[in-house]
Amino acid sequence: MKKILKQDGFTLIKAKDSQDRCLAVKKIHEQNAFTLIEMMIVLLVITVLLIITIPNITKHNSTINTKGCKALVKMVEAQVQAYEMDKKTVPTSMEVLQSEGYLNEEQATCSNGARITIDAKGEVKVTSGT
Repeated sequence: MKKILKQDGFTLIKAKDSQDRCLAVKKIHEQNAFTLIEMMIVLLVITVLLIITIPNITKHNSTINTKGCKALVKMVEAQVQAYEMDKKTVPTSMEVLQSEGYLNEEQATCSNGARITIDAKGEVKVTSGT
């Protein structure tokens, strides 16, 4: 025979045998909400995760900008070679490539602000941005 009593947020379950001897008593605490300590632990875990991930994100952002600039320089070098093959002369500046339609204005600057220039020999160089 089981007897279930509910009082003050607890549930008591008493199990008795056929001779009315108490075999076990189980006390269950009914919890309806999170405690302040549980909420503080959750906030602490979230804070630690943010502290770990934010530096990694900024590090990857600078790596992405650097690799993106290198890729843009290679693309400009390829356009310089295409210009040389078409016109049989070396472009002397980025403006020449832009005016002939080989590049657009956005391709003269890397995403990190560095400017791409072409010298008189047709070599592509990156100068630090402002």
